Amino acid sequence: MAAESDIEPLNQEAISQVLRVYFEDEIAEMLQEPWLLGAIRAQNERTKGLTEAEIIDLDQEWRAQVGEQDHPMVDAVVEGPVAEHLLHKIARAGGVIAEIFVMDAQGLNVAAAAPTSDYWQGDEAKFQKSFGAGKDGMEIGEIEFDASIGISQAQVSATIVDPATGEPIGAVTVGVVADLLL
Repeated sequence: MAAESDIEPLNQEAISQVLRVYFEDEIAEMLQEPWLLGAIRAQNERTKGLTEAEIIDLDQEWRAQVGEQDHPMVDAVVEGPVAEHLLHKIARAGGVIAEIFVMDAQGLNVAAAAPTSDYWQGDEAKFQKSFGAGKDGMEIGEIEFDASIGISQAQVSATIVDPATGEPIGAVTVGVVADLLL
Protein backbone atom coordinates (compact mmCIF):
# COMPACT_ATOMS: atom_id res chain seq x y z
CA MET A 1 0.00 0.00 0.00
CA ALA A 2 1.38 3.40 -1.00
CA ALA A 3 2.06 5.95 1.66
CA GLU A 4 -0.20 8.98 1.61
CA SER A 5 2.73 11.16 0.51
CA ASP A 6 3.13 8.95 -2.60
CA ILE A 7 -0.30 10.01 -3.88
CA GLU A 8 0.00 12.84 -6.35
CA PRO A 9 -2.57 15.62 -6.12
CA LEU A 10 -4.94 16.03 -9.04
CA ASN A 11 -4.04 18.74 -11.50
CA GLN A 12 -6.61 21.33 -12.68
CA GLU A 13 -7.38 19.35 -15.83
CA ALA A 14 -8.19 16.20 -13.83
CA ILE A 15 -10.27 18.22 -11.34
CA SER A 16 -12.16 19.84 -14.20
CA GLN A 17 -12.92 16.43 -15.71
CA VAL A 18 -14.30 15.10 -12.42
CA LEU A 19 -16.46 18.22 -12.03
CA ARG A 20 -17.71 17.99 -15.64
CA VAL A 21 -18.71 14.34 -15.21
CA TYR A 22 -20.48 15.14 -11.93
CA PHE A 23 -22.36 17.99 -13.58
CA GLU A 24 -23.40 15.85 -16.54
CA ASP A 25 -24.49 12.97 -14.30
CA GLU A 26 -26.23 14.95 -11.54
CA ILE A 27 -27.31 18.35 -12.92
CA ALA A 28 -27.76 18.29 -16.70
CA GLU A 29 -31.09 16.45 -16.64
CA MET A 30 -32.59 19.06 -14.31
CA LEU A 31 -31.88 21.75 -16.92
CA GLN A 32 -34.57 20.28 -19.17
CA GLU A 33 -37.33 20.33 -16.55
CA PRO A 34 -40.47 22.28 -17.54
CA TRP A 35 -40.59 24.12 -14.19
CA LEU A 36 -37.10 25.52 -14.83
CA LEU A 37 -37.46 26.25 -18.53
CA GLY A 38 -40.79 28.00 -17.97
CA ALA A 39 -39.33 30.29 -15.31
CA ILE A 40 -36.38 31.24 -17.53
CA ARG A 41 -38.60 31.86 -20.57
CA ALA A 42 -40.94 34.06 -18.50
CA GLN A 43 -38.09 36.13 -17.08
CA ASN A 44 -36.47 36.50 -20.52
CA GLU A 45 -39.73 38.06 -21.71
CA ARG A 46 -39.60 40.55 -18.82
CA THR A 47 -35.91 41.43 -19.13
CA LYS A 48 -35.18 41.29 -22.87
CA GLY A 49 -35.51 45.05 -23.37
CA LEU A 50 -33.44 46.17 -20.39
CA THR A 51 -30.51 48.47 -21.04
CA GLU A 52 -27.17 47.93 -19.32
CA ALA A 53 -27.87 50.99 -17.15
CA GLU A 54 -31.19 49.49 -16.03
CA ILE A 55 -29.48 46.18 -15.29
CA ILE A 56 -26.82 47.94 -13.21
CA ASP A 57 -29.58 49.77 -11.30
CA LEU A 58 -31.28 46.43 -10.57
CA ASP A 59 -27.96 44.98 -9.43
CA GLN A 60 -27.41 47.90 -7.07
CA GLU A 61 -30.93 47.53 -5.69
CA TRP A 62 -30.28 43.81 -5.07
CA ARG A 63 -26.98 44.52 -3.31
CA ALA A 64 -28.70 47.07 -1.07
CA GLN A 65 -31.35 44.50 -0.10
CA VAL A 66 -29.01 41.58 0.69
CA GLY A 67 -28.69 41.35 4.46
CA GLU A 68 -31.60 43.71 5.13
CA GLN A 69 -34.84 42.62 6.78
CA ASP A 70 -36.96 43.91 3.92
CA HIS A 71 -35.75 42.35 0.66
CA PRO A 72 -38.60 41.79 -1.81
CA MET A 73 -36.29 41.56 -4.81
CA VAL A 74 -34.18 38.87 -3.15
CA ASP A 75 -37.30 37.05 -1.93
CA ALA A 76 -38.62 36.83 -5.50
CA VAL A 77 -35.50 34.84 -6.45
CA VAL A 78 -35.00 32.64 -3.36
CA GLU A 79 -38.63 31.81 -2.66
CA GLY A 80 -41.21 29.99 -4.72
CA PRO A 81 -41.40 26.68 -6.58
CA VAL A 82 -38.21 26.99 -8.65
CA ALA A 83 -36.09 27.93 -5.65
CA GLU A 84 -37.66 25.02 -3.73
CA HIS A 85 -36.66 22.60 -6.51
CA LEU A 86 -33.10 23.93 -6.28
CA LEU A 87 -33.07 23.50 -2.50
CA HIS A 88 -34.30 19.92 -2.87
CA LYS A 89 -31.51 19.24 -5.37
CA ILE A 90 -28.96 20.48 -2.83
CA ALA A 91 -30.53 18.40 -0.06
CA ARG A 92 -30.41 15.24 -2.18
CA ALA A 93 -26.76 15.84 -3.11
CA GLY A 94 -25.48 14.78 0.31
CA GLY A 95 -23.38 17.87 0.90
CA VAL A 96 -21.62 17.87 -2.49
CA ILE A 97 -23.61 20.85 -3.81
CA ALA A 98 -23.20 24.07 -1.85
CA GLU A 99 -25.23 26.41 -4.05
CA ILE A 100 -27.27 26.57 -7.25
CA PHE A 101 -28.54 29.60 -9.07
CA VAL A 102 -30.12 30.06 -12.48
CA MET A 103 -29.71 33.08 -14.76
CA ASP A 104 -31.69 34.41 -17.69
CA ALA A 105 -30.32 35.48 -21.08
CA GLN A 106 -29.16 38.80 -19.58
CA GLY A 107 -27.28 37.11 -16.75
CA LEU A 108 -29.87 38.17 -14.15
CA ASN A 109 -30.88 35.77 -11.37
CA VAL A 110 -34.05 33.82 -12.10
CA ALA A 111 -33.95 31.54 -9.06
CA ALA A 112 -31.45 30.59 -6.39
CA ALA A 113 -31.29 28.25 -3.44
CA ALA A 114 -29.83 31.11 -1.38
CA PRO A 115 -29.14 34.80 -2.01
CA THR A 116 -26.17 35.58 -4.21
CA SER A 117 -24.01 38.60 -3.46
CA ASP A 118 -25.22 40.30 -6.64
CA TYR A 119 -28.15 40.06 -9.03
CA TRP A 120 -26.35 40.47 -12.33
CA GLN A 121 -23.96 37.66 -13.24
CA GLY A 122 -23.72 38.81 -16.87
CA ASP A 123 -20.49 40.70 -16.25
CA GLU A 124 -18.76 37.64 -14.76
CA ALA A 125 -16.85 34.73 -16.32
CA LYS A 126 -19.38 32.19 -15.02
CA PHE A 127 -21.98 33.68 -17.38
CA GLN A 128 -19.76 34.90 -20.20
CA LYS A 129 -17.94 31.56 -20.59
CA SER A 130 -21.13 29.51 -20.37
CA PHE A 131 -24.04 31.38 -21.96
CA GLY A 132 -21.66 33.61 -23.92
CA ALA A 133 -20.05 30.55 -25.52
CA GLY A 134 -23.33 29.23 -26.93
CA LYS A 135 -25.19 25.93 -26.63
CA ASP A 136 -22.32 23.87 -25.27
CA GLY A 137 -20.80 26.59 -23.11
CA MET A 138 -19.36 25.48 -19.80
CA GLU A 139 -17.04 27.18 -17.35
CA ILE A 140 -15.35 25.25 -14.57
CA GLY A 141 -13.77 27.49 -12.02
CA GLU A 142 -10.85 26.70 -9.78
CA ILE A 143 -11.41 25.59 -6.21
CA GLU A 144 -11.73 28.74 -4.11
CA PHE A 145 -12.99 29.82 -0.72
CA ASP A 146 -16.40 31.46 -1.14
CA ALA A 147 -16.95 33.85 1.76
CA SER A 148 -20.64 34.30 0.86
CA ILE A 149 -21.32 30.65 1.77
CA GLY A 150 -18.28 29.93 3.98
CA ILE A 151 -16.73 26.93 2.19
CA SER A 152 -14.22 26.03 -0.49
CA GLN A 153 -15.87 25.09 -3.73
CA ALA A 154 -15.53 25.06 -7.48
CA GLN A 155 -18.28 26.65 -9.52
CA VAL A 156 -19.47 24.83 -12.61
CA SER A 157 -21.52 27.00 -14.97
CA ALA A 158 -23.29 25.85 -18.11
CA THR A 159 -25.62 27.17 -20.76
CA ILE A 160 -29.28 26.16 -20.53
CA VAL A 161 -30.74 25.38 -23.96
CA ASP A 162 -34.45 25.49 -24.75
CA PRO A 163 -35.26 22.03 -26.17
CA ALA A 164 -38.18 23.52 -28.13
CA THR A 165 -35.95 25.91 -30.11
CA GLY A 166 -32.41 24.59 -29.61
CA GLU A 167 -31.38 28.10 -28.57
CA PRO A 168 -29.58 29.17 -25.38
CA ILE A 169 -32.00 30.81 -22.94
CA GLY A 170 -30.00 31.06 -19.72
CA ALA A 171 -27.30 29.56 -17.58
CA VAL A 172 -26.84 27.75 -14.30
CA THR A 173 -24.05 27.88 -11.75
CA VAL A 174 -23.55 25.02 -9.32
CA GLY A 175 -21.12 25.32 -6.43
CA VAL A 176 -19.54 21.92 -5.88
CA VAL A 177 -17.72 21.12 -2.64
CA ALA A 178 -14.74 19.60 -4.38
CA ASP A 179 -13.23 18.00 -1.26
CA LEU A 180 -16.27 15.75 -1.00
CA LEU A 181 -16.12 14.80 -4.66
CA LEU A 182 -12.38 14.40 -5.27
